[in-house]
Formats: sequence, C-alpha cells, structure tokens
Amino acid sequence: MNVWTKSVAVGALLSAALALPAAAQTKWNLPGAYPPDNPHTVNLLDFAKDVQKATNDKLQITVHPSASLFKANEIKRAVQTGQAQAGEVLISIHENEDPLFGVDVIPFLASSYPNAKKLWAASKEAISKKLDSQGVKLLFAVPWGPQGIYAKQDINSTADLKGLKWRAYNVGTSRIAELVGAQPVTIQAAELPQALATGVVNAFMTSGSTGYDSKVWETMTHYYDTQAWIPKNLTFVNKAAFDALDKPTQEALLKAAAVAEERGWKLAEEKAAWYLDQLKANKMKVLPPSPELKSGLEKIGETLTTDWTKKAGAPGQAVIDAYKKM
Repeated sequence: MNVWTKSVAVGALLSAALALPAAAQTKWNLPGAYPPDNPHTVNLLDFAKDVQKATNDKLQITVHPSASLFKANEIKRAVQTGQAQAGEVLISIHENEDPLFGVDVIPFLASSYPNAKKLWAASKEAISKKLDSQGVKLLFAVPWGPQGIYAKQDINSTADLKGLKWRAYNVGTSRIAELVGAQPVTIQAAELPQALATGVVNAFMTSGSTGYDSKVWETMTHYYDTQAWIPKNLTFVNKAAFDALDKPTQEALLKAAAVAEERGWKLAEEKAAWYLDQLKANKMKVLPPSPELKSGLEKIGETLTTDWTKKAGAPGQAVIDAYKKM
C-alpha cells in the first residue's frame, strides 16, 4: 500500500468513526397539551434535557407544547400507533377506555397532595398494566393543583350552577354538569381561552394553573377553592420505541423519568398557592366554598364514587380498598 492509498484508507476509517455517534442517535417527539411555561411542560423540557445528557446525546427528545403536534385527546392514540414516540396526557380524559383512568377525578376521594400520592401508589400498577396492553409503557405521573370552580357570578350552592354553560374535559366533569343541571360543553385546555372569549362556556372546574394559562380574569370574576380532586398527567412511551433502545439508554430514560416524577410533584405543590395569588392579583375573588356548596358537591362526589365503582368493578374496588388501607 503506497502512502496515498494508506492516507485515503485512514481518512475513510476516521470518517466512519466520526459518523458513528450521529448514526446511533435516536430522535423522539413528545407532544404535550399545555403552554411552554406551564409546570407540566417545564418539567417535560427538563426531563428531555436530563435524558439527552445522561445518554450523551444518544437519545434526543423534542417536546411539542400547546397541543401543537396533536390535540390533547389525540396524543395517547398517536403514541399507541407510533406517530409519536412519547407523549403526555391528562389521563382522565380517557376514562371511557377504562374507568381506572378516571380514579383520580372522583370528587373528594383524594383532595390533598399526600392523599393523591397514596391514590397513585394504589392505582399505578393497574393503570400501568392497562397501558402495557395498549402498547404503551408508563414513564411517570405528575399532578395538577386541586380543582376549583370558576364562574362569572356568585355560586353559593350547586343550584346556582343550573343552566350555566359548563366546560367539561372528561367523564367526571360532564357528569357533574348533568347532576347540577348545567350544559356540558367539551373543551380541552388549549381551546379554553377561545371558548371563554366567545362565551362558549361561562363556568367550569379546573386548577389554578389552567386558569392562569387561560387568563380567566378576562372573562371570569369568581374562583371557589373547592379542592375537589387532584388529577394527574401521565407521560408514556410507545413500547416498540422503548424496546428498540439499548439497555443503557433504557436505564437512563427510566432514571430520568423517576427524577421527573419527584420534581413534578414538588413543583405542582409549590405552585398551587402561587397560581391562586395570581388570580387575586388580577382582581378575581378567590373564595372558599360556602357550607351549602361544599355539602352539595360532596353529595355529588358520593354519587360519582358509586357510579365509578360500578363501572370499574372488582379491579376498581381493589384500588379503592388498597388506597383506604394506606
């Protein structure tokens, strides 16, 4: 081999070596439904950075906020079918698929963060198995703030909700509308600002953070801090995409997911009071529910708990029993 041939051969080997990291890179899309500054999205962005760092750029996850890639109710299906490798959803919007997905929106079952954690511990295995059967691997869960009622008028009892155009986003909120005589209108978070601006809805139940994201003070005047339930977002991955990763990358992903879950719970709890302060700063009345309103909501909670238990059957009852023993 002459010098020139040798040089070409060495150059070719060097080029091949340099190309290896790029060839080994895996790029995932992770659609989310909330704005870039929402705590859930912030946590997802940190998760993606942690994964990229832990895998030395081997696995790169691009987060798509604000339902820009898929609408909220399309994300789970997109992950199941491989249109997106990962995704984050408010799991209760899929309660029609399986009642277990709605266990965290049973009113007044778990309305504090410690109890919400216990409920998640009691339901995680069953929910994970259901997702697994759908070709989806659970990564982590992060809660929202406690749910309260937004309105443009005084709400002193559940009777005051009758006839209002009530924003619904899952089975539970639709059922509440039916029970109080309101008109349920299905609106996901990304469409809420427009729905408020156009008068499509004039009352709803959600967290302080969704209210803040939607600038509810531009149309709403009252917030009743009912702390009815603490729903959760789940972040998951297409099983085939996960299985295609090598073992070290899988382990790095799962480790980053555990960190994201811990960080997300802490952030949610820290920010809950801050969001209510922002509502007050924007001249909204932030009030506790009256005894009559609280009593009425608790009766609705009892009805919804009975409804849910009937639908969920033995698996659902097992989750409730395990939770109550904690």
